[in-house]
Amino acid sequence: MSDSQRYRIDNWLKHVCLFKHRTEATDACRGGRVKVNGQRVKPAAPVRAEDIVEFYSGETFRRVVVKGVPDGQQAKELARTMYVDETPVQPKLDTGGTVYRERGAGRPTKRERREADRFKNVPR
Repeated sequence: MSDSQRYRIDNWLKHVCLFKHRTEATDACRGGRVKVNGQRVKPAAPVRAEDIVEFYSGETFRRVVVKGVPDGQQAKELARTMYVDETPVQPKLDTGGTVYRERGAGRPTKRERREADRFKNVPR
C-alpha cells in the first residue's frame, strides 16, 4: 500500500464494525486508547495488513490483527473477515451478589451505602 492509498485507522475501525461511528473511533484515538503495533496513534495513522491493533471500547480491552483493508463500507459479515480477534480471555469478576433494597425502604443509611460501594468498587 503506497502513501497515496493509505487507510486511516479511524476509518478502518469503523468499516470493520469495531466502532459504530467514526467519531467514536476518532475520539478513542485522540484519547490514547488505540495502539497500532504497541504505539499510540492519531486518527490519521495508516493501517496495513498484519498490524496489531489494541484498543479499549468502553471498559473492554480488544486486540485484533489486521487481515485486510476494505475498499469502503462493507456488509458486516464481510467486514468482520478483515481482522482476527486475539482478545485475551478476561476473568469474570464475582462480586458476591448485588445489593438490592426493598422498594419504599427509604434512604439507605451510611453503613448500607458503604456496603453497597464495597461491591461496586471491586479492584480489577
